[in-house]
Parts: sequence; structure tokens; C-alpha cells
Amino acid sequence: MTTPRPTPPHRVATTVTTLVVPLLVIAAAVAVAISWTPRLPDPLAVHWSGSGAPDGFGSLKDAIAIPLLFAPVFALGMWAMAFWAGRDTSTRRMAAGFATGLSVLMSIVVLGSLSVQLDLADAAQAPGIGHVVGWAFGGGILAGVLAALVVPRTAPAPTAAPIDPAAPRTTLRPGERAAWSRAVTSPVGAGVGGAAVLVNVVLAIALRTPELLILAAGLGLLLAASLVLRVSVDARGLVARSPLGWPGVRVPLDEVVAARTTQIDPFGDFGGWGYRIGSGGRVGFVLRKGEGIEVERTGGRITVVTVDDAATGAALLNTLADRTRGAATAR
Repeated sequence: MTTPRPTPPHRVATTVTTLVVPLLVIAAAVAVAISWTPRLPDPLAVHWSGSGAPDGFGSLKDAIAIPLLFAPVFALGMWAMAFWAGRDTSTRRMAAGFATGLSVLMSIVVLGSLSVQLDLADAAQAPGIGHVVGWAFGGGILAGVLAALVVPRTAPAPTAAPIDPAAPRTTLRPGERAAWSRAVTSPVGAGVGGAAVLVNVVLAIALRTPELLILAAGLGLLLAASLVLRVSVDARGLVARSPLGWPGVRVPLDEVVAARTTQIDPFGDFGGWGYRIGSGGRVGFVLRKGEGIEVERTGGRITVVTVDDAATGAALLNTLADRTRGAATAR
């Protein structure tokens, strides 16, 4: 049994936070850059070496090409994903956060690299821009978080409809309480992420750019928040949370349509590891290859969590959801 897949909610808010705001940020950055033209050397420094000295020169068009072309295209892709597949709140929030965050990051990099050249006769005299990169990442992360927070949540959608009779169940006596819990980690994701953190630390030391340590710290926090997980099924429904408490997912019992086991390939199905958005708007924690719980829920949403002993967790979730509805199929 499958539920209809309705139109994703809050499409106007999605368009504003995921497309309009990023485009306005880029347009403002381009306008400021053009207004600085009389005060900029010609040619401009458009690239800096590892030592912090300019080693590439070009026109203003070269300097603003990345935000003018890449960031809007990226925002358009994020908007399309959220507009057509954003049934889940997290999908729309991630799209808005990444689109807005990238546009702010790119704008700070461009304007910061131009600001250090204002009123210089020769762009070769421009100082390094390590501090600009640090501020760009910090500003981009902050803007992305703020954009995600203003995205409206999907309204609760409880149902009294019975669970799919073909979905797995477990046996519980009347009045018997039950809970199931497993921990899961991502060795591959931790290895890749740990290498990225190490690279940023080495670059910060080699380039004498302590601002890059901000990025390394942010990546480390992201690893802790998304690559270790506790998955539980109990009276609350399905709950999956990182040790930091965020990000997390919760599927209440009254929104469960059916829970089943599934086989998941993180890279093939979701493009990587961590809290992911997959094809068809599926969302959830994908920490490793193998079995997982796939929960079809009201509103056409699908939540996926990779975890050991997924069959037990899925069967208990269906049984507890049956019980809350007084279904005759509950056992």
C-alpha cells in the first residue's frame, strides 16, 4: 500500500528562501563590485598563491565570474529539489541553507578580495586574503543556518488509517511495553571527513591562516553531529539522533503508513554519507552500506535510517503504530 504523493508545502517560502534571497545577495555583490571600478587597479588580482601573494591577474569580469554564474545555478538546483521534492521540512531547510550560505560565501570572497585592492596602483601590491576566506566561511555558515531556521515546518499529518497488512509485525501481549534501540556509526564517512579536517588544519598552519581553523572546527562538529547515531523505536515512534541531539529525525506513530527493511547504497542512492536527501525526496541518516529501516509516512514522505537489526525495528514500529490506532491487526 502506498500513499498519494501530494504537492510539497510552502512553495512560496521555498522560492523566497532558496532562490530569491540567494539571487539578491549575488546581485548586490555584483553591484558593489561594479561601483568600485574607478578605485580598482587594472588588471586586478584574481588569484593568490599559497604564500599569500597575488599570482593571477585579470579583469573585473574574471573576478565576479564565479558568483555571477556558479552560485545562481547552484541556487536554481536547490530550489528545484525543494520545490518539487520538498515534502519533508529538512529537505527545504537544507536547500535554503546551502543556497543562501553559498551565495553569501561567494559574495564575501569576491568583495573581500576586491576590497584589499581599493586605491592600489598595482594589484601585485595586494595583501593576502586568508582572513577573507575565514570570514567567508563563517558568514556563509551563519547565513545558511539563519535561512534554514526561517523555513516553515511541514504541518503534522496524523492518520487513523490502518498500517499496511503486508508490513511486518512482531508479537506483543495486550498491555506489554516494548522498545528497541541500536547505535550506528559510519567508518567510511568518518575517514573521509577526518581527512578533510586534517587537510584544513595543515593548510591553516602552512599558509599561516588561522581563520581556516574555523572551517576545520566546523567540519569536526559536523562529523560529530552526523556520523554517529542512536536509533530507537518506542512509544514516541522512530527516533534517530546524533550525540549532540541535532540533526535528528522523529516519525511519530500516528504518521506511520508502513515500515519495512531495505538495502541501501549510500553513494549510489544518496550521493554520500550522513544526513542525506535522496531520489524522490527520501530523507534520513545514511551512515553505511547495508540494511536499514524505510518508513513510509503520511504526506507522501519517506524516512530512511541505516541500522543493524532493521527487521526487528521495522516490525516493532508497525506493531506499536497499530496499537495506537486500536487496529485489529495489532498483535
